[in-house]
Amino acid sequence: MRKEFDKRGAMELSMSTVVIIVLSISLLIVGIYFIQKISKLATGVVDMTDAELRTKINQLFSEEDKLVIYPQSRLVQIKQDTSDGVGIGIKNLQTGASASTDFSYVVVATDTSDCGISKTEAESWIVTGGEESNIPIPSGDMMTDRILFRIPVGAPLCIAKFRVNVEAGGSAYATDSFNIEVKAK
Repeated sequence: MRKEFDKRGAMELSMSTVVIIVLSISLLIVGIYFIQKISKLATGVVDMTDAELRTKINQLFSEEDKLVIYPQSRLVQIKQDTSDGVGIGIKNLQTGASASTDFSYVVVATDTSDCGISKTEAESWIVTGGEESNIPIPSGDMMTDRILFRIPVGAPLCIAKFRVNVEAGGSAYATDSFNIEVKAK
């Protein structure tokens, strides 16, 4: 009679172990899936609508920020032969101006030493949003834009630093930088 109880107890213990292992593996898979989804949502400016980008950028502004860059980490990883980029927001905080002011910006490569290419070559990765002028922004309001990059096949796997220079009414207004990390295809 004792052996019969031992066998039943062992069988129950092994079934419980199998159930726990299956549940643990399932939770691990679901966790990995959500982590991948969250990390993809962190960037992916190319997939965002204008309203989504404006909302994300608006969340980054503080009272004194004139220029913000999304993603906040200022690092975008782009695989060769694909496109992605950064979002920028410019806020008109000029005092004494009652109407809108014309703003302009330009994106320039500032450090390509890790890549072993010229700054001009790195700037050729910019597909749209590399520069814009005559952007009217009413006092206290903001504008958003995208700077999209397309990394060609054969580009070196490296990190290049870019800077956004903003002018208001022909004078320097704000500047900030971000990095593009080129990943393998």
